[in-house]
Amino acid sequence: MNRKLWDRMGKIAPSILSADISRLGEDIQMLDQSGADWIHIDVMDGHFVSNLTFGPNVVAAAKLNTDLPLDVHLMVEEPEKMIDNFIEAGATGVTVHAEATKNLHRVMQDIKAQGAYAGVVINPGTPVSFIEPVLPIVDLVLVMTVNPGAGGQEFLSEMLQKIEDLASYRRENDLEFLIQVDGGINDETIKICHDAGADVFVAGSNIFGADSPVDQIQTLKNLVN
Repeated sequence: MNRKLWDRMGKIAPSILSADISRLGEDIQMLDQSGADWIHIDVMDGHFVSNLTFGPNVVAAAKLNTDLPLDVHLMVEEPEKMIDNFIEAGATGVTVHAEATKNLHRVMQDIKAQGAYAGVVINPGTPVSFIEPVLPIVDLVLVMTVNPGAGGQEFLSEMLQKIEDLASYRRENDLEFLIQVDGGINDETIKICHDAGADVFVAGSNIFGADSPVDQIQTLKNLVN
């Protein structure tokens, strides 16, 4: 694993769900030069969540426009059927919802076997205890701080306890997984998530809705480093 990818410095992962789809290549090139750490790609199948978004072709196109890690978040049913295609397209890592598969441990193993980092995601209604069996093998845990499926939602403050619980579990069991948060991240919520133990911060509308997305990325980075 690339150690620079995996250090504990606070990382900003802009979500292209909020980018201008008509100029996606330009927006990705902008992110590549912005100081962002990762690029977050939300994949929705219209079943696990009601929205429908990107496929492997978007990951492949993004790969042509950036050297940043491509953080692919699968909000899909039966993710095991799609993992290969996204890794082949260029995903640096793939995160899978614990609620979406009956074979979570095997899915994590399969992702890692293909050379990508493996992440597990939990929705607001899913307790940390549900994923404890896979925590020793995952590289990343994504805590959804909104209900998945759409950008621009308000941050759910009750999710902070999950972040704290994961940080404690990581410390007590000498594990190295990163804790990522996604949903309602702004100048205020990024600080409280960082203080609770989060390492990677997904922001979409907060970045792309700013007058200067590049300046906003730097603002967020400064708040967590």
